[in-house]
Amino acid sequence: MSEKPSITEINQLLCQPGTPFEIIEREIRGINTKTWKNAPPSLRAVVEMTKAHGSNDYIVYGDERLTYAEHYKKVAALSQVLINEFGVKKGDRVALAMRNFPEWPVVFWSVVSIGAIIVPLNAWWTGEELQYGLTDSGASVLFADQERIERLSPYLEQLALKQTVLIRASNQATIPNSVTPWEALPWKRDDNSSIPDIAIEADDSATLFYTSGTTGKPKGALGTHHNICANLLSSAFVRARADVRNGRTPQKASAATGFLLSVPFFHATGCHAMLCGNTLAGNKIVLMDKWNPHKAIQLIEQEKLSTFGGVPAMVWQVLESPEFPNHDLSSVTNIGYGGAPAAPELVKRISELFPQVQPSNGYGLTETSALTTSNSAEDYQAKPDSAGAPAPVCELKIVNQQGESLPIGEIGELCIKGPQVVAGYWNKPDASAETFRQGWLHTGDLARMDSEGFVYICDRAKDMLIRGGENVYCVEVEDALYSHPDIMDAAVIGLPHRVLGEEVGAMVQIKPNASVNENILKDHVASKLAAFKVPIRIDFSDEPLPRNANGKILKNVVKEQMLGKE
Repeated sequence: MSEKPSITEINQLLCQPGTPFEIIEREIRGINTKTWKNAPPSLRAVVEMTKAHGSNDYIVYGDERLTYAEHYKKVAALSQVLINEFGVKKGDRVALAMRNFPEWPVVFWSVVSIGAIIVPLNAWWTGEELQYGLTDSGASVLFADQERIERLSPYLEQLALKQTVLIRASNQATIPNSVTPWEALPWKRDDNSSIPDIAIEADDSATLFYTSGTTGKPKGALGTHHNICANLLSSAFVRARADVRNGRTPQKASAATGFLLSVPFFHATGCHAMLCGNTLAGNKIVLMDKWNPHKAIQLIEQEKLSTFGGVPAMVWQVLESPEFPNHDLSSVTNIGYGGAPAAPELVKRISELFPQVQPSNGYGLTETSALTTSNSAEDYQAKPDSAGAPAPVCELKIVNQQGESLPIGEIGELCIKGPQVVAGYWNKPDASAETFRQGWLHTGDLARMDSEGFVYICDRAKDMLIRGGENVYCVEVEDALYSHPDIMDAAVIGLPHRVLGEEVGAMVQIKPNASVNENILKDHVASKLAAFKVPIRIDFSDEPLPRNANGKILKNVVKEQMLGKE
């Protein structure tokens, strides 16, 4: 073996028969697929494994601490309420719309452990957007916090919900009669209670995460138990591979390992990678009321946390905070991020300020249950503009518009096959057929691969930008702009931002003699969409926006024009 083993050599070494990372091939939805032999059989099995962590801290939120043992009791009690009181059956959808409170994991694990499908809704959504998610998913039960209940209040009567549970009520006077407070649920305080024994197969549906679509309406990505469980092993594998590749002995996480959760649970990254991954490992997860880099620094020092990250914007904010030099952050051993473009200089900055840390980034989608590729340690320093290499159960190919595989180094659409690829889109057969073909997920992202299998994301073929880790599909914002009576034409593009990666920008052509201005248009969009989708800047044009011969707006020209005005 060479001095620095190749990715292929390490894959072969670590995946031999009889090892924890042994690979098998089995049929998933009619397609022979590589997968991990030793992946947990279901998410129910994962939560049962947490009994071994007992009195160790699981969730920390302000002054509140929930141990693994206490959490399991709550999950067991709520799972019985779901079945016996709410009549939830296997395959039923249960929605969850709230910020990162300690109750979020309790609801999540309770729902998936009885074979029902959890529907985490984006807590940033407007009431209309939340109503769409509830209606589209056909959810029969909703767990929500006060703010989400208030947003939904105009729609609650028309929704076909059997039960609505309010978590952490802050104003009892505004609670509708149809809503049940969390504290009023018929909890059973039995220390020996267990989760009802519901048979769950690996390929049973478990999660329904909404991802924005180019039609302007979000699509529900239907994930299975095996999707997430396989990715738990893939995450462990890429960490072990990075250690072996760089001459280190793979380290097991200790029970004292602490993780600062800085992204929402309602995204695949926050749920699959961070919640599920840390739960399986027995790590402590520290929650924040909302993201604040100064508070993050204080929590890292106070809780002696080993890991933080999220999207690149959050890491930048910690590193550049004036509070940074005033605190002891020596407990940090890992900084990981993804979900948005990262400037190559970020890894250099991390290495300067945290010489003991092995930074990492990665690439994944809701449709791949989070992780697809990972780049860490010396590989990341050598190739800071790469999203990394996949786990060996994940197959990648770059194709042209005809679907033909392209040679190494050429740019085309990235396609992904593996046990982490979701079953399809909920109740959208046409969109599923277009995106999922013979086991391959066609991502719509333009990429290239080098000779070692490292992926470089070049552009997004889908008309989308990513603002601080949040997907913003341009057509959705354009539709909101077009709905204003003074707008004739509109184009939405991503404006580069050092910390957030991209900001939402727009150029519009207004009707003659119109009196609309930028603030009016921003307010108009804000009335229809979540705040992160509202353009930070709107330029006006008296002329038609540039288009090609087919009538499609030339967004590269629009972007050049907007950047040229800065």
